[in-house]
Amino acid sequence: MQHPRADEVSTPQWEALESVSPVSQPDRAVAAVLVPLYLDVNESVRVIMTKRPDNMRTHPGDVVFPGGRMEPGESAVDAAIREACEEVGLPEGAVNVVGGLSPITTRDPNNVIVPVVAKVVRPEVLVPQPEEVEIILEPTIDELLDEARWNVSEWFGRNLWFFDFPEATLWGATAFMVRELLEVFRD
Repeated sequence: MQHPRADEVSTPQWEALESVSPVSQPDRAVAAVLVPLYLDVNESVRVIMTKRPDNMRTHPGDVVFPGGRMEPGESAVDAAIREACEEVGLPEGAVNVVGGLSPITTRDPNNVIVPVVAKVVRPEVLVPQPEEVEIILEPTIDELLDEARWNVSEWFGRNLWFFDFPEATLWGATAFMVRELLEVFRD
């Protein structure tokens, strides 16, 4: 079943993306992720995320956005798009960057990650890169907005958010990104 093109449909949730801030490019940025959003056949906004294989050297089994390290001279936008094309098989021409979320760090404060938000045209089939992607997850924004599905726990004086999928748990830096993204869609 064909998914609608991002430029062919307008819904209140889709229009909410107009309020996303411009993409940041901090000097210390070393990595970028793409926050790919698309409209499904029911015109619900969905986000593409992945579960990393359990044998990965870094962040094994984590639910993440497609992304990775920036190459020398590469912008955060270019890195995020390149990585998403490699990891889940998005066609390069199917990505329309609308802005970015706040840069964030993981356990290593020197590892600044730039989240790049984009409307994408989802291909008929997403192709996971097996070395980096075990499963592709595509929750709707409405599912993620359901506060009853979120748990919070204090960790070294910080609140950590957790969202359980049947396949894995979303938490850490990616959960912080998702929580910031959800603010765009709240009434």
